[in-house]
Amino acid sequence: MTGGNGRLLDELTTIVSAAAAAILTVRARSLDTRTKPDRSPVTSADEAAEAVILDALGRLLPGVCVVSEEATGHAFPDRLPDSFVLVDPLDGTRELIAGRDEFTINIAIVRGGHPRLGIVAAPAQGLLWRGIEGCGAERLRLAPGDPASAAQARSTIRTRRAPDTGLVAAISRSHPDPRTEALLARLPIAARHACGSAVKFCQLAEGSADIYPRLATTCEWDVAAGHAVLAAAGGIITTPEGSPLSYGRMAENFRIPAFIAWGDPSAAAGFGG
Repeated sequence: MTGGNGRLLDELTTIVSAAAAAILTVRARSLDTRTKPDRSPVTSADEAAEAVILDALGRLLPGVCVVSEEATGHAFPDRLPDSFVLVDPLDGTRELIAGRDEFTINIAIVRGGHPRLGIVAAPAQGLLWRGIEGCGAERLRLAPGDPASAAQARSTIRTRRAPDTGLVAAISRSHPDPRTEALLARLPIAARHACGSAVKFCQLAEGSADIYPRLATTCEWDVAAGHAVLAAAGGIITTPEGSPLSYGRMAENFRIPAFIAWGDPSAAAGFGG
């Protein structure tokens, strides 16, 4: 990935890596946990990562609007600009609290309502997935705290054709819901991968899973980065009715009612909704 977007991607990758180091440092000491008004948990690791990311983004992209999960109580402009950054400093907080490694950092650049660039990093696994619209997607190994230039085992990733033997479904470990189960019952599912966080999008992007349905409400910062990586790798995300997802819905508090992520767009075209 070269050119201006490639340089920006590397700069953002280095920021994400610094945030990953902050999370692991807090995790190694002790996590302070509290419950937010929406009853979801937040920890001192979430807050440490967000502080690193927001400070670095302010220096890298001065004046650019940043929408970040833990900062959404702060004031926003009356209208979002056409381009803005969506940040989830720690996706999968429940997994972190439970002692599992399935948590991620998600950053996406949104233009015209669609994610054009995305990074998903799994700090505890030393893995990072990233993609740019029209430029492809890749997976790399990067030790938390290292710059993008130190990345190892870099490989291009691509979604796979839906297998005739049945689909592999990536499903949420911590957020099961009956509507998602009902949808899966209508599909030829051969296996399931239960996992936390945006790693599920990356499983589709690298061809180890075929579908990730989420028919319960989630937030744009949970989805946008994984959406960008998956789309760059050849996949798509739609509403259950088959319409494209759009981002920047400030009036809806950045909520996404439901979505279905597909590795093979032709499988989505054959789904009745």
